[in-house]
Amino acid sequence: MAELTGAHWRKSTRSGDNGGNCVEVADNLADIVAVRDSKDPAGPMLTFSPGAWTAFIHAARSRR
Repeated sequence: MAELTGAHWRKSTRSGDNGGNCVEVADNLADIVAVRDSKDPAGPMLTFSPGAWTAFIHAARSRR
């Protein structure tokens, strides 16, 4: 499991204000980007290398 001590979670700018479907991202760590469901912060999360996360974001933005 990834070491996430010191992670600063922020709500995705693409999450709605409807109280659900919120994604939180911690991208302040040196070698990892973590993603979780804000409704279940102690639950499972996905982790990515910074390069893989950047590639994902660029791909998602290009397919609007």
